[in-house]
Amino acid sequence: MTFLISTLLGYLLGSIPFGLLLTRAVGIDIRSVGSGNIGATNVLRTGKRWLAVSTLLLDAGKGAAAVLIARYFLLGGIDAQAAENFVVFGAGVGAFFGHVFPVWLGFKGGKGVATYIGVLLALNWMVGLIFCGVWLLIAATRRISSLAALTAAATAPLFAYGLDSLELAVATSLLSLVLYYRHAENIQRLIRGTEPVIGKGKKAG
Repeated sequence: MTFLISTLLGYLLGSIPFGLLLTRAVGIDIRSVGSGNIGATNVLRTGKRWLAVSTLLLDAGKGAAAVLIARYFLLGGIDAQAAENFVVFGAGVGAFFGHVFPVWLGFKGGKGVATYIGVLLALNWMVGLIFCGVWLLIAATRRISSLAALTAAATAPLFAYGLDSLELAVATSLLSLVLYYRHAENIQRLIRGTEPVIGKGKKAG
C-alpha cells in the first residue's frame, strides 16, 4: 500500500506541467511553439531564457521532491532496506512517468530529461551528478542536446550499478528506456544527420 501511495504521489507531482503553466502566464501556449513539447528545451525556443531555466529547475525539482517525500514521510514502520528502496524508487519512477505521460494533457508530456536528473540526484547524488557531467560533456563537444541526453541515459544504469545497487540500476534502466522511446524522432534525425545543433535548430524537439 505504501508503494502504491508513493508511486501515485510521485505521478501526481511529476504530472504538473510547469513548462505549460509558466508560458501560459506570459501569454504563450508552448504547445504551439517549436516541437510543441512542454519541456525546458522547447520553452527556450520562446526566446525567454528565464522561462526555460525556471522550467528546467521546476521539472527537476518535482522529481527530487517525490523521492524525498517518500523517503522522509512515507517510510514509517518499514524497516527492510529492500522494502524502503521499493517505495522510494516507486516515487521516482512515478514522477518521471507523470512528467512524460501526464493525464491532464492526454498523456502527452515532456521527454523527461530534467525530471530524470531530479530523481537521480535525490536517489543518489553521485549518479545524478555523473548524469549531468556526461550530458554537459557531450553537449559541449557535439553541440546536440538530444545526443547528450541519450548518452547520459545510456550510461546512468551502469553508474547506478557501480556506485549504488542493482535495484537502482534496474530503476534507471526503466527510465532510460522510456526516455529513448520519447526521443524516437530525435534518434531518427541523428541517424540521418539532420538533428539540430544547439543554438541553431528551432523546429525539431
